Amino acid sequence: MQSRPFSYLFSISYFGARYKGWAIQPGQSTIQGKLEKVLKFVLGHDDFSILGGSRTDAGVSCTGGFVQIFLRKETDLEALLPSINQYLPQDIRLNSVQEVATNFNLIQSVIQKTYRYYFSNSNEFHPFSSAFLFNISGNLNWETMKESAQLFVGTHDLKAFCTPSSNKTDYVREILSAGFYSSNEFLGQFFPQEIHYFEVTGRGFLHHQVRMMVNGILKTGNGEWRLEEIQNRLTDPVSCEKISPAPANGLILWETVLDLK
Repeated sequence: MQSRPFSYLFSISYFGARYKGWAIQPGQSTIQGKLEKVLKFVLGHDDFSILGGSRTDAGVSCTGGFVQIFLRKETDLEALLPSINQYLPQDIRLNSVQEVATNFNLIQSVIQKTYRYYFSNSNEFHPFSSAFLFNISGNLNWETMKESAQLFVGTHDLKAFCTPSSNKTDYVREILSAGFYSSNEFLGQFFPQEIHYFEVTGRGFLHHQVRMMVNGILKTGNGEWRLEEIQNRLTDPVSCEKISPAPANGLILWETVLDLK
């Protein structure tokens, strides 16, 4: 039972390249750690708790996330929002805030999430763009990649496409849509002329799931895997060989949809 009766919901964006993910880790710089430090300074106390809508991994960014703050006293956080952003690092920003009921649970209120994985297929990849994109060289079969992406749509046991946890038994997740698109979000002399992204929307995601999906799909694109490799892993996720996740730098939590009723 939450002992702090006032609850506030922030929308948040951050560039995750220099952070070890969302959750606090001893001796590491994390998004939650930075938020708690700044809130303690601006509020003048540490009598609050934070609940993040997504525990993103090290290096993963976010344009559309949420964080819930619980306080013991009613506070005009909208008036304090400019000060909070002033003291936050420039790669973290709270975009808006609203009061919500104390029984509102951010985790349980998530309806769906959309992730985008940005990448290029260039033989002249500039190092300056590596913070935002993963580059895969060589020829890619785009039609095969589109087919392999569609294999994930629906409800599947995705244990073969995540990092399993000893305290987790349910690996079934529903993918609502998955596809490839051309990007115009990154422009400039250091970026390739053609940039692509894989976009996937689902009810919820497992640890490393999107990055492992991307790696598997790219393997079908470069001919290392046949389509059956993905299908077999969805049908029989236990006996298949493990796959590593694609690098974190291309992944962005693009949008989170909440049920605010």
